[in-house]
Amino acid sequence: MGLWEELSTAIGQATGAPFNAEQRSGVGGGCINSAFRIGDGSRRYFVKLNSTNNRSMFEAEFAGLQELASCGAIRIPEPIISGVAAGQAYLVTENISMGGTGDPAQFGRQLAQMHQSHAPQFGWYRDNTIGATPQLNDQEDDWIIFLQRHRFGYQLQLAHKRGDGRRIYELGQRLVEVLGHFFSDYRPAPSLLHGDLWSGNYAYSDQGEAVIFDPAVYYGDREADIAMTELFGGFSPRFYDGYQELLPLDSGYSVRKKLYNLYHIINHFNLFGGGYGPQAEGMIQQLMSEIR
Repeated sequence: MGLWEELSTAIGQATGAPFNAEQRSGVGGGCINSAFRIGDGSRRYFVKLNSTNNRSMFEAEFAGLQELASCGAIRIPEPIISGVAAGQAYLVTENISMGGTGDPAQFGRQLAQMHQSHAPQFGWYRDNTIGATPQLNDQEDDWIIFLQRHRFGYQLQLAHKRGDGRRIYELGQRLVEVLGHFFSDYRPAPSLLHGDLWSGNYAYSDQGEAVIFDPAVYYGDREADIAMTELFGGFSPRFYDGYQELLPLDSGYSVRKKLYNLYHIINHFNLFGGGYGPQAEGMIQQLMSEIR
């Protein structure tokens, strides 16, 4: 039995209705997975494929979509099934037709509602990935310790192993030691986060609903999600207006957003190298200048 036959059988078992993936089209835009839309004339699904050693990545994404959907604040593609078929790991989700025009302010309000879903600790019950990099989510009571151990500590170790990231490692270690400075009068709550909320991970459906996808879920400071929206652009000023209607940002956010985006820039350096190295070094030096 081939890939599409196995997938069709798995989807049929998961949904309780027979399915035959007779319609298939590739979807571009991703750099980690292969993606397809499949259909049988009445139902359509979105499929990601990767090598079998990435099965846990898809299992974590499946769980992350469920976690985001559980709060009911914003539209999430429903996860259908993940597993292995014909020697490939797969994730199947609801296919949502995108391309509509939505209300950015409403999107901002919906994200604020999602951020009001809280957990007792920072982190999550399982690890996942940020891009193709493992993301450690060991739960902690203290946000600073969580950042030191499971965000910057891990990424800095990866940078050090690259060889050309030793300068980032040395500068970053100094920053990690003084992270408490950025939280002297600010105590974040463990909020439900998308975790990788850049402009490529949201769209508006044909009905104008904001939809978020490709998550790297954990519970952390809500500012981390907002900071990521600013890193690569693509969010309307009205989005931030809507967000702050429900959850105004603390005055210290303007500095901390560089701290939170540093995590993603170091990750991009670890994945791609190049100009992300000098960018990371510059961000660390700017953050250290806030302490002096």
